[in-house]
Amino acid sequence: MNNQEFLIRPEQRSDHRAVEELTRQAFWNVYKPGCDEHYFVHIMRSHPDFIPELDFVITHGSTVVANIMYLKSWLEDEAGTRREILSFGPISVHPAFQRRGLGKLLISHSCEAAQKLGYDTVVIFGNPENYVCSGFKSCKRFNVCLEGGRFPSALLVRELKEGALDGRRYIYRESGCAAMIEAEKAEAFDRSFPPMEKAWMPSQEKFYIYSHSAIG
Repeated sequence: MNNQEFLIRPEQRSDHRAVEELTRQAFWNVYKPGCDEHYFVHIMRSHPDFIPELDFVITHGSTVVANIMYLKSWLEDEAGTRREILSFGPISVHPAFQRRGLGKLLISHSCEAAQKLGYDTVVIFGNPENYVCSGFKSCKRFNVCLEGGRFPSALLVRELKEGALDGRRYIYRESGCAAMIEAEKAEAFDRSFPPMEKAWMPSQEKFYIYSHSAIG
């Protein structure tokens, strides 16, 4: 990849629709027939947990081809004390520009910006195959779990500062933004875009396996 062809910059208001369109293209039929990620992006920007300073796009010429957005999330220890951390997602790369390192470039750039803002940890749900190359490790290695002590295979952690997590048991608490997705509103929003065919893809079964498996 010739990085001179691409520019990373903050998302602007004029980019909103283009980012929603590329997100739709990137996630359509990947995790389920159709997708909701473009609607999630749409509502995320007005949520109090959204961090606009960590909202970046990559452009190729005048075209927005990739995007990453962050929300505040939390780790809660056994005493009930919370520490604010970060989660990103969706991270979107237009299908025509995938497998060119743009996602990894966005993660690196945004994590550096997050460090400068004082954040020391990022926790995400994702396919380990896509994120271990960007420094993410199993949640089990950091003793970060969900309520009930479950360590999902897809729950991944990256320390932005070495030693930020001290081995104590932490429960991951995500932003409530995702809970705001209502099926009818998401469908109505999707109808404002050109029609695309919903279909089953093998990636949907792969996602089901990762999202329902855990490390013992």
